[in-house]
Amino acid sequence: MFARRDEAGGHQAGEELETLDRRFRAPLTAYFEKRIRERYDVEDLVQEVFLRLARRAELSDVEAIDRYVFRTAANVIKDRARRRSVRLQDQHHVFDETEVDGDPFSPERVLMGREALARLAAALDELPEKTRRIFMLRRYERLKNSEIAAQLNITVSGVRFHMIRAKAHLARRLGDVE
Repeated sequence: MFARRDEAGGHQAGEELETLDRRFRAPLTAYFEKRIRERYDVEDLVQEVFLRLARRAELSDVEAIDRYVFRTAANVIKDRARRRSVRLQDQHHVFDETEVDGDPFSPERVLMGREALARLAAALDELPEKTRRIFMLRRYERLKNSEIAAQLNITVSGVRFHMIRAKAHLARRLGDVE
């Protein structure tokens, strides 16, 4: 798994790492499972420990390899927490009431929403029945093209054709549609 050549061109370091992998993979997995909530990160964290061990020039000079491996694991957790902290801080946005356009449920906004919905319904009614049905199944029922094709006994390319047709019509009538 870890093939790293030493200066003589052999695989001694790789063999050391394979031995460490066999000895510490299960204990490291248990260590991380007890300390982090996200189980899907455990294997990546174990792998990070072995990556750091592989980067070290010489492992045979480490006196207490057990302590060294688990100190490395502790540092991996600290680094992970630090990265997550920085990322969450970057995503944080202070709420500023001046950025919000008034009451989201003001009578004017409700009326505008109802009018937009009425325009959409009218534009959908102008579509041929099959095209409208395919559009509704895809956009509102969230069915896949293959599911719609099977349900309506048409080809997937036929579903795509009707979706293009519906989107073009709605774009002409309402403006841009995603």
